[in-house]
Amino acid sequence: MRLGRSRGLLVSCAAVALCALAACAQYTPTPRSGAGDLGAAPPAAGAGPTRSPVPAQAAAEAADIGTRETRWGPLSETDRDLIRKVRLASLWEMPMAQDAMQRAGRAKVREVSRRIAAQHHTLDGQVRDLAAKLDVTLPVKPTDEQQSWMSDISSRSGSAYDVTYVKWLRLAHGKIFTLIGTVRGTTQNTLVRRFSEQANAAVLNHQRLLESTGLTTPESFPTPPA
Repeated sequence: MRLGRSRGLLVSCAAVALCALAACAQYTPTPRSGAGDLGAAPPAAGAGPTRSPVPAQAAAEAADIGTRETRWGPLSETDRDLIRKVRLASLWEMPMAQDAMQRAGRAKVREVSRRIAAQHHTLDGQVRDLAAKLDVTLPVKPTDEQQSWMSDISSRSGSAYDVTYVKWLRLAHGKIFTLIGTVRGTTQNTLVRRFSEQANAAVLNHQRLLESTGLTTPESFPTPPA
């Protein structure tokens, strides 16, 4: 009896196995997405090099030429120049004003410096917010000329420190004031137009503050245009 049952069980298992094999023989796997890339042949000779993505820096430089459209209106090279130069102004004037708050000999210069430093802090926040919206890359350190002004001021002491500090800051404000007026009169970008008015108010106020020290000299002013 046991032998008969065993034979019957073996026959049943063999039948099940045969059915499974038959089913597998009829199954065709569905190709996976991108599977063909795994075994793709290399490009044929003479087909030309594979184009690589444009580097981010090159793309940024390409976008920085001429006028480009934004959701707030056209953004010109002159518009971007103002944004960067206001940022540059804060990069050197803000730390020098903070330095003058401690080192200036005259109380008037220390007070003027305190107000300039605070206003540059606000202006710098505005320019960084504007640059982020308009995708404008900002400088991260002062220019060589600005660094030479900083060195000249820092090398002085007493009355010479005060006079040199006022001279270079007033000269720098006079230079950027012309650019602000040009941008305000020509820009078609609504964000830049509003920012130029903010910059105009700040720079005009700083010029008045520096002149109120009584230390401005002919060297404190940029050369008038011909």
